[in-house]
Order: sequence, then C-alpha cells, then structure tokens
Amino acid sequence: MHRDDYPALRALGFEDDELKELGLWEPAIGSPANLAEMYVRRSKKKDSLSALRLQVRRMCDHGVRDNKKIRHVWFEQKSASKSYIRREEFEKATAAVTNVGLSKALYVYKTSRLSRRGMGQVGLLLDTFEEQGAYIFVVSEGLDSRTSRTVLAFLSEQARDQVKDLGDFVKLGMDAHKADGKWTGGVAPYGLRAVKGEGRLERHPEEYPTARRIADYLSDRKTPAWIASTLNEEGLKTRHGRNWQATGIIALAHAVTWAGLVAQRERILDKNGQWTGKYHRGGTPLLDKNGEPISCGEGVITFAEHVKIKSILASRARKNGPVGNRARGKREVSNLLSSNMHCGRCESIQVCSGPAYRCYARTNEGPHICEGVSIGRERADDAVTQAWFGHILSLSPESATLHEIAREWLAYKDPEKEARKAQVTAALESAVGRELKLNKEFFVLGRMTEEMFDSMRVQVGEQITALKAELAELTREADLSPLMDPEALAALWNGAGIAGQRALLRAALTEKGITLLPSEGRGYRVPAIDRLEFHWREASDPAWDTAFEAGVKQTERTRERTA
Repeated sequence: MHRDDYPALRALGFEDDELKELGLWEPAIGSPANLAEMYVRRSKKKDSLSALRLQVRRMCDHGVRDNKKIRHVWFEQKSASKSYIRREEFEKATAAVTNVGLSKALYVYKTSRLSRRGMGQVGLLLDTFEEQGAYIFVVSEGLDSRTSRTVLAFLSEQARDQVKDLGDFVKLGMDAHKADGKWTGGVAPYGLRAVKGEGRLERHPEEYPTARRIADYLSDRKTPAWIASTLNEEGLKTRHGRNWQATGIIALAHAVTWAGLVAQRERILDKNGQWTGKYHRGGTPLLDKNGEPISCGEGVITFAEHVKIKSILASRARKNGPVGNRARGKREVSNLLSSNMHCGRCESIQVCSGPAYRCYARTNEGPHICEGVSIGRERADDAVTQAWFGHILSLSPESATLHEIAREWLAYKDPEKEARKAQVTAALESAVGRELKLNKEFFVLGRMTEEMFDSMRVQVGEQITALKAELAELTREADLSPLMDPEALAALWNGAGIAGQRALLRAALTEKGITLLPSEGRGYRVPAIDRLEFHWREASDPAWDTAFEAGVKQTERTRERTA
C-alpha cells in the first residue's frame, strides 16, 4: 500500500529503496504528537531536483532525531514572493496541523521556504500553531517556533527584503533586454514564434498565412466577428485547436508584439493599488531615445498597419456600455448623417431608420418627448453632398476650414503619421526635460565634471535637433490643391467611402453640425436643401451661389460616369 504522497516523491526523483531507508515508504501511523508534516517548494522548474532531495533527506534525519514520522510530504512548484499567489500545497500542510489535527509539527528547510511576505504573515501563522499546541521547525537554521519566535520574525523580514531586491534586479534585467530589442518571453502572438536562444520573434510557417489573412481583413475594415465566422466556416482553428472568437481577433489587433515590436504594458492593480501580477492587454510600443519603436524580430504586420487597425477599431468602439466601463463594439457606419444631423424641434440627434432619418428622442422615448422630424435618407444625403461641395469650393486657400479638413483627412487616411507625430512630440519633451536636468546637475548642484557635462550636452542637443526636424516635417501643411479643383474634390469625396465622407463633413462643420427643420405640414414637399440648416466653421463668401451650382453640376457628372 503506497502513501498518498508517493507520486510527489517519485516526481522528486526518489527510488523505492531510498524511500524505505528514509521511512517514506509505508503510511505513517501514530498519534498526532508523533507525526509531522513536511513542506518542500521550488520557485522555478529549472531549479535542481537534487537540491530538493537533499532537503528532504535532512528533514527526515531531523525527524528521526526528534522521534517523529513524516506523515505527508507536500511538494509544489510555485514562487511565494507575490501576495496574489496562493500556495495550495502549503495551505494543505498547515491545515493538516491546525484544522484537522493529523500531526503537531511542520518541517520546512529554510525560513524563505516558509514565507517571503514578512513577519506579518509568519506571526499570524505562528499564533495559529501555538493555539493548537503545534510548532514549526526550520531545519537549515535549526529554529523551533516554540523557542525562537523572535529570530523567525527577523529572518522572515530578511526574506521579504531579499524578494524586493530580487524583483528590482529582475526588472532591471527585463528593461535592459527590452531596450536591446530582445523578446523577454511569454506567449508569442498567433502567427509568430520565439527563436530559442536568440531572444527574437520570427514568423511561424504554419500560422503566418492565416494570421496575415486576419491582418488584411482588419485593414479592410472587416469586423472581428465576421473574421472569426469566416475562419470557422473554412475549418481553420486557433493554435490550441479551438474555434476562433471575436475577442481573440481583437486581442491580436491590439497586441504590439504582433507587429514585431517590444511592448510596454501597464500593470493591473487591485483596489489597494497592489500589483496583481497581470498586465493590461495591448500596450504601447517601447521607444528608443530617438522616439522610434524598438523591434524584437519579425511581425505579422508593420507598425503602420498596427496603427491603422487600432484606429479602425477605435472608430467603432463606444465606451460606458452596459457591461461595466469596457469599450463595446458597434457596427460600421453605413450612412452619412447619423449623429451629424440634429432634430429641429428638440436638438436630439437624427438616426437612420430604414429609408429615412428620424429623431432619436421621438423614436426611443415617444411623442410626448418630441413630435419629431424626419426626411428621406437619399434626399438628405444628396442635398448635404451638394452643399458640402459648394461650401468647400467657395473657401479661399487661406481658410482655416480647409486646413482642418486636410488634418482630419490625413488623420483618417494616414493614422501612422498622426501616431508618429505624438511619439516625436513626447520624445522631444523628454529630451528637453533631460537637458534642463543636465543643466541643473552641472550649474546648480555641481555634481558633474565639465568634460562629462559637455559630452552629455552634445548628445542631448543632437537628439533635440533631430526630433525638432522630424516634427517640423510631420507638421508641414498638407497639399490643399485637391480641395480647390471640382474634379479633384469629387474624386476625393467619392473615393473616401462612408466613413471618410463623414470625416470630411465633420471637419467643415461646428459641433452643432446640421439641423433638420420641421416641414410645414404632412405631404408638403420642398427641396431637401431648404430644410437643412448648416453650421459651418466659417461662413461662405458672396460667390457661394456660383460655387454651389458648380458643385451640383460636378456631382451630377460624376454620378453619371459611375452609374
């Protein structure tokens, strides 16, 4: 009849003959006062098992000297330095003494194996053992909790300090590896794999084709749910052989490492501000001193594609939904004026409802809130398109509206440039801060030699000069010529798609957007343009009528060619 802990002992590498010599072969029988629990732990799988076997032998030798049999050897592989980690085997070992009363002693090899969380936890544990008439014995230091409680408390605090130092060194090493562009471990995103011994990522030959398809779908504004459904219909599975889900697609889209870049992620804290051992998904690219993203190998997508995909997902996200405060997805917009046009009675937004735009308040809250106004969707879209053309063509090249449209359009078409502009701005601010700190260290505090100051000042100055030049290039005014020519303007509008047209329209309007005025009566039809009140960023000049007619004619000619 084997002991209950026989599988754990065999996992430690003990042979049956040695177990018999150590008294760990047959189940231990006797009164609790003659029995003891043994707890063995290793922090990492790579730690040597031979060292653990030596610990077991020495604790068994002490049991023989103390006339106690080892009732059960509790073994687990887990780090005990973090407060959020539960040590199930340790809890079972202590429960066997304090709750069930199967034995009256607990053997551990070192105080650090007992706990690395300080005397706060150890003190409570000792109180519980003392109430049950039991004790803890630390074999390596030869400490008995019945006579050496003060020393145990001191050593437990020392173990706690060692954890902090160890954590600092580990973080320092991780930060250094990240700065050098090395993959620091963990699960590589789908489509990539880690190259053993080289600290970098490479494309997975089996997963990459599917991962690349997912990236292309995301760039083409396909929804994650549609992508997951398409892959599942084709019988394609995830890395673990499961069906694809929209949440998995979203996680890939937000993963910086999917672009082969080093990620800088924010820690998840509990309600007390303590780290839970987890990180928020996605993160941001880690930047070098010049503000460039640091690569850690090959990626499924480029950094430009990563920025574009994130901007597409962000445009379809709405916050503070019914599920807490997490961002919820919303359908891709399919109409021009929803949320850009407001009710002329209650100022609520107009929403698309079938073939018409209707008052949101009237539709969802009833006629007692607002009588509502409505207009045919196609009529309203045509009228707004014509008005937008006429208004844009009437503006001068120095118009602030044209520059705002150019910025909005560039942000929509080239999100990478906007993201890069933000990165360069942040890097420039950081460099200027370092320059000020450097001057303070030399001129005010006198903590630096003149040679060191000159050398570092030159380096920081070069960084600032390079960043200023790049920022100037990124903020250079866009070419506004397409907004001056009717043909080019029509091509820009018609090639933008609904989402792009909405961006162009918003850039020309104030926050009030467009107001839909009530009709004079049921069945009373007037041109749609007469019921629309536009709140442009700046007023049109007296040549508006001529420009408007030119815009109408150009729109009609373009539609005839594309029909």
